[in-house]
Amino acid sequence: MEGINKSQVVSFGSWKSPITSDLIVSQTVGLGSVISERNLIYWLESRPTEKGRTVLVKLDIDGTTTDVTPELFSVKTRVHEYGGGSYLIADDIVYFSNKSDNRVYRQVVGKNPEVLTSESSRRYADFILDEARKRLICVCEDHSIPEQEPVNSIIAIALETGEITTLVEGNDFYTSPRLSPDGQQLAFISWDHPSMPWDSSYLWLMNLSSGAKKLVAGGTRESVCEPKWSREGKLYFSSDCNNWWNLYRRNDNGNTECLHQMSAEFAYPHWVFGLSTYSFIGEDNIVCAYSQNGCWHLGIIETASKKFRPIETPYTNIASVQTTSEGEVLFIGGCPNQPTGVIKLDIETGNWVILKQATDLNIDPDYFSLPEAIAFPTENGLTAYGWYYPPQNPDYSPPKDELPPLIVKSHGGPTAAASVNLNLKIQYWTSRGFGYVDVNYGGSIGYGREYRQRLDNNWGIVDVDDCINAAKYLVQQGKADQNRLVISGSSAGGYTTLAALTFRDTFKAGASYYGISDLETIAQDTHKFESRYFERLVGKYPEAREIYQQRSPINFTEKLSCPVIFFQGLEDKVVPPNQAEKMFEAIKNKGLPVAYVVFEDEGHSFRQGANIKKAIESEYYFYVQLFGFKPADNLETIEIMNN
Repeated sequence: MEGINKSQVVSFGSWKSPITSDLIVSQTVGLGSVISERNLIYWLESRPTEKGRTVLVKLDIDGTTTDVTPELFSVKTRVHEYGGGSYLIADDIVYFSNKSDNRVYRQVVGKNPEVLTSESSRRYADFILDEARKRLICVCEDHSIPEQEPVNSIIAIALETGEITTLVEGNDFYTSPRLSPDGQQLAFISWDHPSMPWDSSYLWLMNLSSGAKKLVAGGTRESVCEPKWSREGKLYFSSDCNNWWNLYRRNDNGNTECLHQMSAEFAYPHWVFGLSTYSFIGEDNIVCAYSQNGCWHLGIIETASKKFRPIETPYTNIASVQTTSEGEVLFIGGCPNQPTGVIKLDIETGNWVILKQATDLNIDPDYFSLPEAIAFPTENGLTAYGWYYPPQNPDYSPPKDELPPLIVKSHGGPTAAASVNLNLKIQYWTSRGFGYVDVNYGGSIGYGREYRQRLDNNWGIVDVDDCINAAKYLVQQGKADQNRLVISGSSAGGYTTLAALTFRDTFKAGASYYGISDLETIAQDTHKFESRYFERLVGKYPEAREIYQQRSPINFTEKLSCPVIFFQGLEDKVVPPNQAEKMFEAIKNKGLPVAYVVFEDEGHSFRQGANIKKAIESEYYFYVQLFGFKPADNLETIEIMNN
């Protein structure tokens, strides 16, 4: 298809695109965890070309960037398996968790790291410095007793000796230890099985001298998160006690008050440590990120008057909000028509500077499909939401009356949400002539606690209904070919994918990335953080065993009548490989086209460039074989059984 001119008519799914799998992996890094320290700015880069290694990068005053992390190290923690909160910087000293050995290291910037903790089965995350007592405080997850659930606690690590002292224990989980400016009080959050932190959590205040604790906020029907101290010693946090995660403050009399009540989410669910959606500007203002109707925005709240005003930016996905000593705002920002980047914003002028982009693209923006917000009817008279990306490529037009194939994306979590930013993996599909809809099914964040709770006891039902109804809505709108509907998802989204393919007949093919096929097995064989998650989503096990069996695709492969491709990391501790293997064998034995692509050195999600490339191209190759597309790409063949 080389040399096709712009007037060429080519069928959907066969368009030649400059957005290649090589571009996605070779020129793209993951960005996160911005910190400002002594007029310098730091962030983390996850690099597919370095086998997924995570590197701390420093931006100097002169604008140059330097890798702080030496080659043999990777800044990553495995607490809760998902990690986050993997490093701290104080006075040009970095304290970080190293991926390969889970130990904590101390590194003077510009020198080699020195190990701080001894070899053990402990994992560490969410570091803060207790300078007066010369120690780190952090969350610890102890895996030292085989065959038993790990023990979580808040500990102190002596900076001189590495000696560990337990400060708080007894609850199943902890996060966000935060030290008051005078060093006398420790705020932290706890929760217990079977709740997840977005269901029920508690904010505590502990006197470090006496050990006495008092409850600040939280409850069985309240989620609290992200406690922070202002410079004058007031404790702030987010709570969804009024359906939405809004910002609150603890007053001197011990009472709490809402800073600005709004039908918007001022927090993310705490799947990972170290999240930051707000920060203080001087003594009088808070800059905050908030999500409304699926999009993230920035705003400012005056702490005295509680007056709120939005800040206009082009960014629709905002995370890792920090401020500099000069009052500038730092964040990770993304939008639909430019790559995600580390952004510095001047509040006074409204001007922003891109400090680092996730990818250096030299592609005409006309190749980018811009998302359209959709709200569509779903079961029980309710409304669900999503982002629709139409096929987009300026070089081609489709044959008259041909409708495009549609990929329905069921996001993971399932307590997560579709991100509204430039996602090259989505653009890979749309620039080849696919429609793509990223569904915020019931249970997704960004629409209040009540919307999140639609999934309670209904996982495998509400999410499936909403994905199907998103596809049907787009078919009815004349935007998709009902005979070429595909569903794809990873992890929990992989379960939604497999459930939709097994229990319904809307989709003609599917792709499961490390997806769950056997709810009963996963309820008995997964990591601590999610080991009781399914009690809320499905029911208490084993009392609700029959429901688990009824909603497990593996038990009903006779109902599955369309092809599936599976992708699986063999080191996955969240969704073990046997989930995909059982489903693959059952479909193969049934005689349906099926493929199984494995990666020996990947866990739960793929981080290495070569593996990401293979997964993208293999999924496309699978659809090429099923639907008869004529790809312009030179695709590596994979084995498709029964094809």
